[in-house]
Amino acid sequence: MTKEKDIRHQNTICTNETTLQHQWYYNLKYLLVGILFGIVFVKAEIISWFRIQEMFRLQSFHMYGVIGTAILTGMISIWLIKRFNIKTIHGESIVIAPKKFNKGQIYGGLIFGFGWAITGACPGPLFAQIGTGALVVTITLMSAIFGTWVYGYFREKLPH
Repeated sequence: MTKEKDIRHQNTICTNETTLQHQWYYNLKYLLVGILFGIVFVKAEIISWFRIQEMFRLQSFHMYGVIGTAILTGMISIWLIKRFNIKTIHGESIVIAPKKFNKGQIYGGLIFGFGWAITGACPGPLFAQIGTGALVVTITLMSAIFGTWVYGYFREKLPH
């Protein structure tokens, strides 16, 4: 795939995005699962700034255990999807696009890790942190949104 086609590919719909049209209330189940997921994050202390700092200071295994469990669950899930050709609930095939490594992923990972260490938050739990009343995290959320915008603005000039 040429560089121009690769960048254009990033603008297209998600590989597994369904083309089925649903009523507005169809998405309420995702809101419910998101709220439950946020409650689990709070109860498991995954959103705790102190737990995140313990992880980056190598003082506790708690977060490494959570992250390791998530990686193992993802690996098993992808293996099962590929092994048994599992389809979506609508019967559509699940396509996992091959990923090509490039050095930009290292730079991006380092920037992400530094931001995570400095703010005590990664993008997933931001909403749960705000939901617990840590309103100062809205600054982190706005910074994440701004960073995403900056990437989108300069995407075609960056190495992919």
